[in-house]
Amino acid sequence: MVEHAFGPYLKQLREQQSYSINQLAEAAGISNSQISRIENGVRGVPKPATIRKLADALSVSYADMMKQAGYIEAASAVNEPQDIPEWATYKDRRDFKKMLEDEDDLMFDGIPLDDEDKKRIKDVLTGLFWEAKQMNKRKKTDEPDKRP
Repeated sequence: MVEHAFGPYLKQLREQQSYSINQLAEAAGISNSQISRIENGVRGVPKPATIRKLADALSVSYADMMKQAGYIEAASAVNEPQDIPEWATYKDRRDFKKMLEDEDDLMFDGIPLDDEDKKRIKDVLTGLFWEAKQMNKRKKTDEPDKRP
């Protein structure tokens, strides 16, 4: 990850839009101290959900911010979904893409969700998906050989 570059990048975006730290904090729904720590390099790269909030507040591309944060590589950003761990196999990636394809059908109690709610759900699902995949891989390696 390119931790040292994200803070100055965030500060530059904020200043380009003439936001104070307090204004960005309010728009993103995160604390001003967290933004200050990120910009000054005291805190490392924020989690993808926080980056999503910052991207929305600054009206910039989430994918671009994720690239700058080091979560995704620039070359793979066009063809690959975001937040894919290094250990993921081709099959894992295919399953992940398939899960995200049904985004337009996301509803709650029969009511279609708005874009903001869809983003939140996708962020949570992404984390849970990769966590479950990793747990399944660990289980397979921890199981004793059952062959006679």
